[in-house]
Amino acid sequence: MNPPIAQFREGPIEGVLVSPLTCHADDRGWLVEIFRQDDLEADLRPVMAYVSQTLPGVARGPHEHRRQVDCFAFLGPGDFKLYLWDTRPDRPTFGNRQTLIAGESNRQRVVVPPGVVHAYKNVSTVAGLVLNSPNRLYAGWGKKEPVDEIRHEDLPGSPFVLD
Repeated sequence: MNPPIAQFREGPIEGVLVSPLTCHADDRGWLVEIFRQDDLEADLRPVMAYVSQTLPGVARGPHEHRRQVDCFAFLGPGDFKLYLWDTRPDRPTFGNRQTLIAGESNRQRVVVPPGVVHAYKNVSTVAGLVLNSPNRLYAGWGKKEPVDEIRHEDLPGSPFVLD
């Protein structure tokens, strides 16, 4: 884990990819492509996928990964505020904080590289769904390896503040 930063500045973060998700709707409902092999570099491609439900006003994170790339799809229902902090001292965007609203009102795919602390909070009045397709298996093959996650939720005086 890198040493904490006392204060972050607003700005984009190198390696974070934000892509709008196109909704194809007709009288049956809608469809959104969240992953295409020809759309992501090989080292970013998913090896598993899961969906989580987050209740209104609830946050997940902040946490980071040493090796894992998260590939989130925010589709709805509801909206989330996504928080990103660059703690990688070898990157030009070190010390940047980036936020965005993603979900039903702004369908987005967000790729978060290792070393970028991230969290999201449901800012809606309904439970929201988030899909994640990381490039590494949770706890490794057969769930027999250490989990690649550094949690910051309970860090006293944490610089990773959600509003």
